[in-house]
Amino acid sequence: MTSSSEGWVKTTCAYCGVGCGIEARPLSNGELEIRGDREHPSNYGKLCTKGIALGKTVTHEGRLLAPQFNKNGAKTDLNWPEALDTVAEKFRQTIEEYGPDSVAFYVSGQLLTEDYYLANKLMKGFIGSANIDSNSRLCMASSVVGHKRAFGTDTVPVCYEDIELAEVVVIVGSNLAWCHPVLFQRLREAKQNNPEMKVVVIDPRKTDTSVIADLHLSIQSGSDVALFNGLLAYLADNNGIDHEFVEQHTEGFTHSVLSAQLEDSIAKTTGLTPAELDQFYRLFANNDKVVTIYSQGVNQSTQGADKVNSILNCHLATGKIGREGCGPFSVTGQPNAMGEGKWAHWQILWRRT
Repeated sequence: MTSSSEGWVKTTCAYCGVGCGIEARPLSNGELEIRGDREHPSNYGKLCTKGIALGKTVTHEGRLLAPQFNKNGAKTDLNWPEALDTVAEKFRQTIEEYGPDSVAFYVSGQLLTEDYYLANKLMKGFIGSANIDSNSRLCMASSVVGHKRAFGTDTVPVCYEDIELAEVVVIVGSNLAWCHPVLFQRLREAKQNNPEMKVVVIDPRKTDTSVIADLHLSIQSGSDVALFNGLLAYLADNNGIDHEFVEQHTEGFTHSVLSAQLEDSIAKTTGLTPAELDQFYRLFANNDKVVTIYSQGVNQSTQGADKVNSILNCHLATGKIGREGCGPFSVTGQPNAMGEGKWAHWQILWRRT
């Protein structure tokens, strides 16, 4: 954080994963005055309603101000040393009687990566159990696994400026207008500035995000893998593969390409017409700069990691990655869900070994 002579402190919004820059300064009633940071590259001063209301969340009203012990319905305040000793003793007793797998931690996407490390170290290294979980198991762990499979690291190879430079923006598994409103406003403004930009929204529902869509594909829930594997097959059958990029930067491509004779099967699985599939596939194939934005509708699934890889494969096969205006863009629901998802991924590996 940095501060100015007027008392404004620059910091970052702690809600969704857009990472909007904010400026805050204290008011006499204990609240904070909040405004968007016009210099911040994520939002350039824009804030959604949650960001604007941040200043009202820092007061003591409605908050638990001390640890409490509940015994037979009676609540007693404890000081912190007493509270920590009580928790530690209960954990010790439970572990001695029932073993290390009798206890568990449930953490949150609002923590710092260093906090996740400490929590995992305590549970796995000292207690000796893998019983630490979080909302990111559903939220981002599948995306981390998909990125690790494809790139060897959970790195998102896109920045916000790529959206404004794209010729086609594909939004899948995300109601961007509601869940990442500042980013959605940025996309809508980019489309207004460049009427040639095409936006494809892939969602079983017609949401507010669909308002800016040139093409809305109302697919059957859970059919994302079929849709993008079908796209990969279309690309292979219609000279859409960047063979030079594939040869220089990928491995195992020959095992990824499917038979191109899949149109009827893909249409049946996704619930889309052959004409809709053809329109989407042509947009992806015939434009050089494509960004695919995906979120929880992709990740929160028993096939979440496979859905992620089906998207990444299409960008890798066409070389539409690592260049301006191109790439797969995972947008997260919480400020550090990717950091948490990383540890959830290592937890999965820990269980297997």
